[in-house]
Amino acid sequence: MRRIGVIGAGLCDDRIYELAYTVGQMVAERGAILYCGGLGGVMEASAKGACSKGGLTVGIIPGVKASEANDYIKIPIVTGMGHARNVILVRSCEALIAISGSHGTLSEIALALKMWKPVIGLHTWKDIPEVHYVETAKDAVEKAFSLLP
Repeated sequence: MRRIGVIGAGLCDDRIYELAYTVGQMVAERGAILYCGGLGGVMEASAKGACSKGGLTVGIIPGVKASEANDYIKIPIVTGMGHARNVILVRSCEALIAISGSHGTLSEIALALKMWKPVIGLHTWKDIPEVHYVETAKDAVEKAFSLLP
């Protein structure tokens, strides 16, 4: 199974939540495992979308309890590593879709590019060389799959 990461804001508005939910649905419809940080916002929305289509979700949890994961994470990976868990998340994925986000998302984008992983940007940090920017959830998922090795 392919492994697609969805990274982004831990808190988000309804528009971003809906984008992430749709991305999650589309990732699951294509038969890929959805990886995320396992918490709220974009992470929750994408996992919820994937679950709505019967997809498998993995959350790379920063804390020390599996119960910290959102309700849509089927496989929590408990790291106790805080932000350092971003390395595990990025390393585990074949491509990443960044949706909105702040500095944590920026660090994941940088790590992904450093590890030669494709990054698709959807309403996220702008003007980062090598990020493939798109405007819709459909374009984000199509681009991610088109860039898989």
